[in-house]
Amino acid sequence: MIGGHGGNIYELARRLGCDPAEILDLSSNVNPLGPPAGLCDYLARQIETVSALPEVDNQGIIRCYADHLGISADRMIAGNGTTQFIYSIPAVLKVDRALIVGPTYSDYADACRLQGVASEFFLCRESDGFKPDLDRLEEAAAGADAVFICNPNNPTGALIPGGELKRLCRRRPQVRFIVDESYLPFVADGEGQSLVRSGIDNLLVLLSISKIYRIPGLRVGFLVASPATIAAFARGLWPWNVNQLGQAAVRFLCEAGADLDAFAAGTRAYLDVERRQFEQRLGLIPGLRVFPSPTSFFLVRLPEGLSASMVWTALAQERILIRDCSNFQGLSDRFIRISPKTPDANRRVAERLAGLAAQIRRSAAVSQPQTIETSSSKR
Repeated sequence: MIGGHGGNIYELARRLGCDPAEILDLSSNVNPLGPPAGLCDYLARQIETVSALPEVDNQGIIRCYADHLGISADRMIAGNGTTQFIYSIPAVLKVDRALIVGPTYSDYADACRLQGVASEFFLCRESDGFKPDLDRLEEAAAGADAVFICNPNNPTGALIPGGELKRLCRRRPQVRFIVDESYLPFVADGEGQSLVRSGIDNLLVLLSISKIYRIPGLRVGFLVASPATIAAFARGLWPWNVNQLGQAAVRFLCEAGADLDAFAAGTRAYLDVERRQFEQRLGLIPGLRVFPSPTSFFLVRLPEGLSASMVWTALAQERILIRDCSNFQGLSDRFIRISPKTPDANRRVAERLAGLAAQIRRSAAVSQPQTIETSSSKR
């Protein structure tokens, strides 16, 4: 099993001897307000459909979701989460050398490794707020035949404007660009920044409904690409790769219309307030840096003396789970990721981080050697 993923609430619950529901999970970057009203009740009414096979090729949900996005159905395919496509990309595209814009989600590199594909990282600089230098990236992309970009990026929150990504794709037509837009629905004007309607042949866009609608357990994702690329993926796709309830959820979302737009807008407004309040509280901690993010999480660099493992362990003992980012290529053990939840939960975590930082400062002050005044120092 791939081991690069972050907080495992089930493993922590086993270690603590508690129910997973008793853990405050700020490592999970799904919508704190979801799922949308009515979705779970609708799925409960669909439960008897699990006694029959789902539609084998997902054509029903592909057509309705493509229509929802305003694109042709032959440019889209549905899968068992975007993960299915990530792990299929190296083989289907016959990738020889991949470039991964990081620090980022580990599955892009893991997918290449499992297929025996050479990959390297284009690491963004902390001094730039982890925003990629697109001139440097364009130059680096010339040596690859596939480039993975998470936009906005997990875990840094950095967002590349859609227009700039389009120019990059068009200036390197021989390179396939895989742009993961899983967190773009959390961004104000995310629809305007999306590349799903760009029609660029060397572009593949990954779309997730797990994050914004808080249904990761249903495992549904989409890939948007040229008709020829979609046909290549379809030839190797498993039959019945989206289950009955996953298909039912997509149908519900496609029929929700304006209510769904209002839900997403309300989510963005809520997170905007909670992120700013979180940042204000954490900004009072000397030496701590919060990296601005337009999405459902933000990256934190801890002050000197605090490591991600120390913070993770201290919070885990209080049944609070955050993301230790030390295993991200390009980050160190000074980085954690936090996903805001309720106002009370956010306040509690901010206060606990402040307490841990204060404790470290007190320990450092006590351990410093005392200055002994001598006769020469009096002069």
